[in-house]
Amino acid sequence: MKCDVLIVGAGFAGLVMAERLSSIGKRCIVLEKRAHVGGNAHDEYNDRGVLVHPYGGHLFSTNSDRVFNYLSKFTEWVPATYTAKSYTQGKLWSFPINLQTYEQLVGQPSTTEEMEAYLVERRVPIVHPLNSEEAIISQVGWELYDMFYRGYIKKMWNCSARDLDPAVCLRIPIRTSRDDRRLDGKYTCMPKDGYDAMFQRLLGASPLVEVLTGTSYQDFPIEHKHLVYTGCIDRFFGYEYGMLPYRSMRFEHETFGLDFYQPTVQVNYPNDFDFTRIIEIKHATGQQCPNTTIVREFPEAFSIEKEPFYPVLSPASAEIYAKYKASADATPNTTFVGRLAMFKYYNMDQVVGASLAAFEKVRANLEGK
Repeated sequence: MKCDVLIVGAGFAGLVMAERLSSIGKRCIVLEKRAHVGGNAHDEYNDRGVLVHPYGGHLFSTNSDRVFNYLSKFTEWVPATYTAKSYTQGKLWSFPINLQTYEQLVGQPSTTEEMEAYLVERRVPIVHPLNSEEAIISQVGWELYDMFYRGYIKKMWNCSARDLDPAVCLRIPIRTSRDDRRLDGKYTCMPKDGYDAMFQRLLGASPLVEVLTGTSYQDFPIEHKHLVYTGCIDRFFGYEYGMLPYRSMRFEHETFGLDFYQPTVQVNYPNDFDFTRIIEIKHATGQQCPNTTIVREFPEAFSIEKEPFYPVLSPASAEIYAKYKASADATPNTTFVGRLAMFKYYNMDQVVGASLAAFEKVRANLEGK
């Protein structure tokens, strides 16, 4: 088999690259080791008729007009508001931290000014936080950190927040208003017919794209002019500089004959139980169905046999990745893109944005020959 571009991985990164490159007349073959496309964003209907996300909830939100307009060619959208709770001290708290959380803490209605005064008293004065723990205690102090972050980080990452890059915890907003949205992008919505339907329309946009599922890159050599690689960058280079750290996940699904199981799409469990959170995606999809399905998420140690879900960002892993990045930059006719290939804690929209940018570089490379 021959193609212009061989693409390894049929998640967001690989599929966007395939659609874009085929749009300029390049024949693309996509290899995917799983039995389906879409990567971790794959969705499907279970035997009770509920549209579920097998790999945990994927909530779409973006501020990028470019990303939103691009994906809108392949899906209509339904508006969504993502709110979350955190279960600790025997009750549900509004989360991310906001004025409602503070009102629960003090047991009475309050104001933004009162919450800000509370935070000023408790913040640890750290001008330039060096890790995730410092990033949070410099904003809210130890009390709220212990309630909502310390235990969650330990379960999620199997380390202290002191060992993680500040960006890991700074992904979660902290507000002094009553705004309790988990995500607040300009476009906060879900694909009307689900992610899989969107991926199928994306793939159907060109006859120049062929996808081979259940196929490993190492076991299926294909002659090509350019390679797009979306898998683990350390695996590509045979772990020459050591394994990069990831966290894997185990998902436990349970279906109930109820409209809803919990009050919001996401409930965190920072200090109790072995799982970190429960996702009930029906809150976000807006599906009308007499049943509902929840997904409990259990973080696990990563090994070569398991799927990598989250890169562990730390000074040590940054040093290792820098070596792989240098090797990647020196590899001709090869593009590394996506969360695993770029070792970044990207959201879905960021992966799409990175892929659109990578496409422009690949096009220039191919058209320059």
